Amino acid sequence: MSEEKREDETADVVLDVELDAPPEKVWRAISRPEFREKWLPNRDLLDAEPVSPEADLVSPEANAEISYRMKDDAPPFLESIVTFQIRPNADGRTHLRILHVLSDERVTQQPLKAANNNRFYMLQAA
Repeated sequence: MSEEKREDETADVVLDVELDAPPEKVWRAISRPEFREKWLPNRDLLDAEPVSPEADLVSPEANAEISYRMKDDAPPFLESIVTFQIRPNADGRTHLRILHVLSDERVTQQPLKAANNNRFYMLQAA
């Protein structure tokens, strides 16, 4: 199984978009704060700094990606990670894949085991 398939399976939301722009322009829009702020404002982010180390790149490599930590603006204020993957097309356009994963510990924790042992108990009649 490829790494890309595994990422898709763990993502809660996967969105694929074909953009009529070169990869360099799309990369600027998602990686530079002054451009990103126009469509993904800092108030929606847990931290304005990207999670992924690729954010230091000036232009994308063949397959570049960048991730940000986000937070809900309404209770219960869940946290998530959104990843933008850029793939250049042969015609100069850009394939953008957006993976959104709920990462809040309150949701991703293992379910608690029952405190009882799930046996039936009979009460004695008085």
